[in-house]
Amino acid sequence: MLGRIFTLALGAFAVGTSGYIVTGVLPQLSGELSVSLSTVGLLTTSFAVAYAIGSPLLAVALGGWRRHRLIVAALLVAAVGNALAAIAPHFGVLLAARIVTAMGAAVFTPAATAVAAELSGPERRARAAAWVFGGLVTATIVGVPAGSLLVGPLGYRGVFWLVAGICALAAAAVAVAVPEVAAPPRVTLRRRVEVASDPRVLVVLGITLAASLGVFTVYTYVAPLLADTVGAHGTGLSLLLFGYGIGGAIGNVVGGVAADRYGYRLPLLVAVSGSVISLSLLSVVHSTALVAVLLFTWGVSSWAFNPPVQRRLIELSPSAVSLLLALNASALYLGIGLSGVVGGAVLDHVGIGAVALTGAGLCLVAVVVQVLTGRHSAAQPSGIAV
Repeated sequence: MLGRIFTLALGAFAVGTSGYIVTGVLPQLSGELSVSLSTVGLLTTSFAVAYAIGSPLLAVALGGWRRHRLIVAALLVAAVGNALAAIAPHFGVLLAARIVTAMGAAVFTPAATAVAAELSGPERRARAAAWVFGGLVTATIVGVPAGSLLVGPLGYRGVFWLVAGICALAAAAVAVAVPEVAAPPRVTLRRRVEVASDPRVLVVLGITLAASLGVFTVYTYVAPLLADTVGAHGTGLSLLLFGYGIGGAIGNVVGGVAADRYGYRLPLLVAVSGSVISLSLLSVVHSTALVAVLLFTWGVSSWAFNPPVQRRLIELSPSAVSLLLALNASALYLGIGLSGVVGGAVLDHVGIGAVALTGAGLCLVAVVVQVLTGRHSAAQPSGIAV
């Protein structure tokens, strides 16, 4: 069983790397395509917004597909999107390629999480979901730093080819190792909107949106930010990003354990508060050693955020868990998509030094929402019917 979950996590790593890889090659893309950094940031925006919009729509359209065939096809679509990015002759085609890749990721992640939960049984659903989400964390540990390191010898096109190969490999592994599970009952788009209108769900989605917007406003432009503050390039930049990713892996585990032990509220508040503090300090620190510590701490806090969120959604309605996780993924990627616009605007009109403070302020919004709504939502009974 663990091997099957690991295979699904490999697929999550593949689509996660597809989504985040632009961060590691941002300066090279800007130079080779002769477009500004803020314009290149739209590649992250296009991926994330397409994911956010496509996830619930495609879930409805493909709801009758067998889960095994669905997740294999999704990985193959992501592979095609990355291959198209590798051969794109200009920025417009590259932008379209990112949207194609996002469609594959938008289908894979919620479906794979639901399959992992189904294979693991009711008593281990949250843990299985955390394993799959761990694949996305690993993408930040290995995928993004490797991209920034390999873009030198391979070029950005070679990096996209490499990611396409990883997606194809993951599709083959899933096809062999993961068994078929029954397709869930079809849920109409109208019913999804009804579930999303529950005030408790809206609070969770709002916190996810604000926190992801804050984190990724900075992460999207972390390469030029670190170049400006500590002169990090090449191997030095990769090592700093690797430290962030290691922190993320630890945070994902710690967040899951803390959520199981203490419930969702306290771990969620601590995690987002950690991002506020780390990003605030990152804007004023110019020591490479201290920046490395801050990036590690930021990685822990930013990736410890999701396990308590998932726990909260599972508590709200165990019968609608795949639906609520898909909606939460849409909120997460909408925040990622808007981060390219917000970060680009700050970069163009204020300067790179203000990007980290902007991210800290947005994470603070998530903290305030959690503090103001925590007690009220806890007093309400669970159970959202589908």
